[in-house]
Amino acid sequence: MSQNTVGNCGIDEAGRGPVFGPMVISLVCGDPEEFLKIGVKDSKVLSPHRRSEIYESIRNSAGIIEVEVIDAPTINKKMKTMTLNEIEYEIVVSLLKKADKTVYIDSFDTNEKRLQEQLRTQTGKDVICKHKADSTYPSVMAASIISKVTRDSVIEELHQEYGDFGSGYTSDPRTTRFLRESVALKRDISRIVRTEWITYRKLVAGRGNNNLDRF
Repeated sequence: MSQNTVGNCGIDEAGRGPVFGPMVISLVCGDPEEFLKIGVKDSKVLSPHRRSEIYESIRNSAGIIEVEVIDAPTINKKMKTMTLNEIEYEIVVSLLKKADKTVYIDSFDTNEKRLQEQLRTQTGKDVICKHKADSTYPSVMAASIISKVTRDSVIEELHQEYGDFGSGYTSDPRTTRFLRESVALKRDISRIVRTEWITYRKLVAGRGNNNLDRF
């Protein structure tokens, strides 16, 4: 990885909402023009193969890359006393300490200005929070790709250990099927499931079996 400090930084996450697997938050700093040349886009519009190609290019061209992987047990523990926004905020603050330029963040707060001012006050960094920043700012696009490819790699490792539970999102039929079966058979999925999610809680409580697909 080069030591290029030209440009700015971006922060974005992958895996905020699924019932299975980790949330990954990444900081990427580098030259936005260089990121555009290597083809960065919002990770959601890229094929897995193309994301992997660009991921390698980002690693070769970025000045700073920092990645935090927050696994399901950690999320479960923290959510006893924190909201998901507070968990993400805590991680973002730690990442901002490693940034050396203006940082663009895909806002995880509905009020982007509030989040921006909180982060600026707490860290002293030049922070700009915007909704859909992952489709606007090249550095955030790069961070979204790093986060997504990292999470996909972790999910693949978990598939090898637990079986195919799909993407981990309840919009995925493989995920909902695996979750129902695991709860019914009392499998130990404590390392991969987010126990604070309503989808999981309803199943454990014996409710919502017919309505799980709505979530």
